[in-house]
Amino acid sequence: MSMDIEKLKKFGKNIAKYRKMKHLTQNQLADKLDISREHLAKIETAKRGVSINLLFSISETLNVPVKNFFEF
Repeated sequence: MSMDIEKLKKFGKNIAKYRKMKHLTQNQLADKLDISREHLAKIETAKRGVSINLLFSISETLNVPVKNFFEF
């Protein structure tokens, strides 16, 4: 179980990394994704999972292949 948490943390950190590489704040990315900043913050800190649809939206918005978020 703890392994799953570690993977979620790394996944969230990868989203944050690519967001920052695009010079976007959490508010800016959340607005583009039509979610709250709090929702995005919870994804980036592994306190909340992400749906496939939202994952694809994040990928498209950041112009990053989905697989890159899973580089652990």
